[in-house]
Amino acid sequence: MNILKEHYRQEVAPALMKEYSLKNTMQVPQISKIVLNVGLGEALTNNKALEAAVSDLATISGQQPVVTKARMSIANFKLREGVPVGAKVTLRGERMWSFLDRLMNITLPRVRDFRGLPARGFDGRGNFTLGMRDQLAFPEIDYDKIDKMRGLEITIVTTAPDDIQGLSLLTMLGMPFQDSAKV
Repeated sequence: MNILKEHYRQEVAPALMKEYSLKNTMQVPQISKIVLNVGLGEALTNNKALEAAVSDLATISGQQPVVTKARMSIANFKLREGVPVGAKVTLRGERMWSFLDRLMNITLPRVRDFRGLPARGFDGRGNFTLGMRDQLAFPEIDYDKIDKMRGLEITIVTTAPDDIQGLSLLTMLGMPFQDSAKV
């Protein structure tokens, strides 16, 4: 069993119950899934870019990504409906806890000039999204095998009813927010 998941069950959940005066254990905020997303505008002209992004996402997450397609045509962007424009992975269960542990303890500290995550990444419903400028911060990625630096978006979906409880949950789990983190 994952250490972070055990930490959540033993310490974080009871502390959140006490802090927010929750009567039922099912009311305690928890992480339901983590979504990794890469958008590729260049995939319209370069098919290898999509393959490389899918390969990187598979390496980072340990799971096969789903190729996302355009939902509608936009003439100004030379985009047609159904054309591949990105890739995403949804992590749940043990893979989710393992990825979150690696993200907080290995990946984020490797980011250059990292001073903590801004709390403005919350969406109003307790979910947190952060953007990574390149995939090199992940130790699984081999520098010599990448063709281009690509950013990715990481969304941590929680069951928290609002941003304050979501921030408390992630802070207690060890997410490195900036000192002045206020939602």
